Amino acid sequence: MLLLLASLGASRLDSQYVLQRYALALAAASAPKVVVFSYTVSQVGPSNIEQHHRIYRSGLDVRDDTLSVDGITLLRKVVRISKHVDRYAVARFAPSSGSYELLFLGTVKDGRHLDYVYETTPLNRTSGTWIDRLTIDGANFLPRIVHFHSGGAGVEGSGEVEFGPFGKYWMPVLADAAAQVGGKPARERIGWSDYRFPQSLPPSTFQAPQPLPHSTLPTI
Repeated sequence: MLLLLASLGASRLDSQYVLQRYALALAAASAPKVVVFSYTVSQVGPSNIEQHHRIYRSGLDVRDDTLSVDGITLLRKVVRISKHVDRYAVARFAPSSGSYELLFLGTVKDGRHLDYVYETTPLNRTSGTWIDRLTIDGANFLPRIVHFHSGGAGVEGSGEVEFGPFGKYWMPVLADAAAQVGGKPARERIGWSDYRFPQSLPPSTFQAPQPLPHSTLPTI
């Protein structure tokens, strides 16, 4: 009986049914209104970077604290306050059937279930970056891996973003990209971790820190 259940759990679904479930899951996917997380970014190429950041986001308000650079913890973190959408939000980043043609390529085993891989072709490419492959998680039908290609003025490269579950949300886990920049190789890797989803953040979170007062020596 256990073997029978295991084989049924790993049975392949119809690829069109998977796309239908994918469209429904993507439409229902919600982004957290408030989130705190850490990320590390490493770049090797024309410029070398190794940084650790903590992000506080509430809607469009974003606070980005740089905690360490090149493995050295900053005695005073660098704080940047801005407003912008989350470009890695799964519903924003993943391809939709309205913008892409999806062609089923096959399945890959993912634990006790199968994931479904599709080639994606933009219906109307208007930018230098487009998605060329999509792996759909066979358990919840959300994007597991989104592979993209980018090209433009002296830059040619490709990469992928991996997503995974954190509480009730589907969030980015890892991004890896390689490119030729001006004919020279470059590589970038971003890792997200330590997700928290508080109910709210105090308004002071998004206020730029005041500079320290200048100290003066007493007159002798």
